[in-house]
Amino acid sequence: MIKLIASDMDGTLLNDKMQVSDENASAIRQAQESGIEFIVATGRGLSEAKPLLADQQLHTAYVTLNGAMVYDEAGNLVVSIPIPDDLTKQSMALLDERNLYYELVTNHGIFSNSRVRRIQNVADLLVNLNPDTNYKLAVALASARLEIMNINYVDNYQDVLANPELKVMKIIAFNTADPTALSEPKHILLDTGKLMVTSSSRNNIEINSIEAQKGIALAKYAAQKGYGMESVMSIGDNFNDESMIRDAKYSVAMGNAVQPIKDLAWFITATNTNNGVALAILKAMEENRHG
Repeated sequence: MIKLIASDMDGTLLNDKMQVSDENASAIRQAQESGIEFIVATGRGLSEAKPLLADQQLHTAYVTLNGAMVYDEAGNLVVSIPIPDDLTKQSMALLDERNLYYELVTNHGIFSNSRVRRIQNVADLLVNLNPDTNYKLAVALASARLEIMNINYVDNYQDVLANPELKVMKIIAFNTADPTALSEPKHILLDTGKLMVTSSSRNNIEINSIEAQKGIALAKYAAQKGYGMESVMSIGDNFNDESMIRDAKYSVAMGNAVQPIKDLAWFITATNTNNGVALAILKAMEENRHG
C-alpha cells in the first residue's frame, strides 16, 4: 500500500515553463483525497519551492535542499542538517580557487553575489532540463520567478558567514561554459567522506552534509508517520534523486531522466512536459486499488 508519494521539482513536477501543470495539480489533489500524502522532495529551498505550488493552491510537506531541511504540511521545520562550518569554508575555498560561481543556501535564505549570473544559471537550467525551450524565453521565465523568491544579493560571502545564527545548508556551484570543470572539486569534496555532492543538471554540483540526502530524509519522515520505505513512491529525474529512487519500493523515473535513474526505477513514466508525475500518481492509486 502506497501511503506517501515524493516528487522532485525541476525536470519532474515542473514543466518547461517552470510551472506545475493543471494535470499534475489535479492528480496530486486526487491522491490527497484518496488518503495518499504528497510531499515535494527538491534541491530548492522552501522560498524557491513553495510559491510554485502555491500557484496551484497546493498544500504539501517539503523535503528541501536535498534533505537538509524538511517541513511538515503545517510548515514546521522537522529536520535541519547544516554543513559543518569547517567543511563550508573548505568547499568555498575550493570553488573560489577555481573561480567558479556558487550560491549559499542557508537557514536565513539564499545568498548570491551576482544577480546576472543567478538569472543566467536558472535560464541555463531550464534549457538543459527542457531542450525545446528557447533561451530568450528561459531568461524571461527566470527573471520573473526570481522576483517572488527570497534571493539576497551580497558583495562578499564572508559578510554572510559572520552572522553567528546563520548556518549553510547547501552550496550550489555552476559552470555552464565547461561542466567538466566541476568534476575535480566534486571528487575532492566527496573524498572527505563527510559531504554528499550530487547534481540536478549537468551544469551544476550541489554540496550537502553526508546526512542530507532525499532518501534519508524521506525514510525519517515516513518513520515519523509510522511506516517504512516499502510504502513510499518516489519520482525523479536526476542524480540528486538517486537516494530516494534507490530506497523507495515504488521508484519512478521520468521519461526525461538520466539513464542511471531509469536503471534503478520500478517504473518509467512520461516526461515532465507530458505530465509524467500525474501518470505516476494515477499508477500509485491503481496499485493501491489492486494491491
